[in-house]
Amino acid sequence: SILIKNGRLIDPKEGLDQKFDIFVQDYTIEEIGENINRKADVVIDAKDKWVVPGLIDIHVHLRDPGFEHKETIQTGAMAAARGGFTTICCMPNTNPVLDNEETLQYVNEKAKEVGIVHILPIGAITKGQEGKELADIKEMVESGICAVSEDGRTVMDSGLLKEAMLETKKCNIPMLSHCEDIDLAKGFMNEGDNSALFGIKGTGNDAEDIITARDIILAKYTGVTLHLCHVSTALSLEIIRFAKSMGLEITAETAPHYFSLTDERLKGKDTNAKMNPPLRTHKDKEAVIQALQDNTLDVIATDHAPHHSDEKNTEFELAPFGIIGLETSFAVSYTELVDSGILTPLELIEKMSTNPAKVLGID
Repeated sequence: SILIKNGRLIDPKEGLDQKFDIFVQDYTIEEIGENINRKADVVIDAKDKWVVPGLIDIHVHLRDPGFEHKETIQTGAMAAARGGFTTICCMPNTNPVLDNEETLQYVNEKAKEVGIVHILPIGAITKGQEGKELADIKEMVESGICAVSEDGRTVMDSGLLKEAMLETKKCNIPMLSHCEDIDLAKGFMNEGDNSALFGIKGTGNDAEDIITARDIILAKYTGVTLHLCHVSTALSLEIIRFAKSMGLEITAETAPHYFSLTDERLKGKDTNAKMNPPLRTHKDKEAVIQALQDNTLDVIATDHAPHHSDEKNTEFELAPFGIIGLETSFAVSYTELVDSGILTPLELIEKMSTNPAKVLGID
């Protein structure tokens, strides 16, 4: 049994934000109230601390199997726990790709063996993430996936994607969309004044905006539960806002780096700031912040994408895209959004726990 005393309980599901004690017996919350004085095996004084439901990150790259020099299921789970996450969802762009029962069984068994946080795998939309043939979505659902995504890539064949959406709807799981037109995304940072100034080839906002519109249109016609990943541009946010005003039940996320950093960060060609989508302009950053405030953006996710330090310590154009985020996501979000008065504590926890759970259909 555990008794948590004097904490500020923040629970968006119940609309609570006040000082309460919590008594836990055998992994179940038995009592919430003021001045609970029951005997407990462990007593935690949570004075001046927040007590919140476990954070949920629906967008994590664990790199395992195949890229264990970057991250493993164990190290990723440890980072998640340190950051306050109790459930994380791992993307399928591993080697081999998470597109079949065998590889999913590997992840599930490893996650169970590690046992630190809940790890829910996401299945690939196409076999090998090659964009040519649908993976067996029904089989993957039976193997425990929580969603499908082609994250890291985009299914460019609209006919194939429509077919995938219909199958995904039939299986009653969400589709997580990586919005990037690969024929336009040929650069290494955001295309604009700073890419010209720094001498780095850029990718324009249009690469994201076009696929955002396409995927929303297809979702309208198929009825799939669509969730848009790592939204970073002002126009994409306007498109999402318009779609929601039409009554489309879509959801969207952004990551802490898109409301805390801009493409000015690339001045010194720091490869740690090279990510995909790239850091955008100040205008885009402000649009992301506004969209968090007006609930155009429902979720804050990390897009945690680790690489080995040797891979990042190279010429800018050769370095891989990606930034880590599990351990810093809450701290950055609190500083940028709550300290500045943009979101209330209740609204922040909603975007980092309650809303991600709703997207996935979990407790």
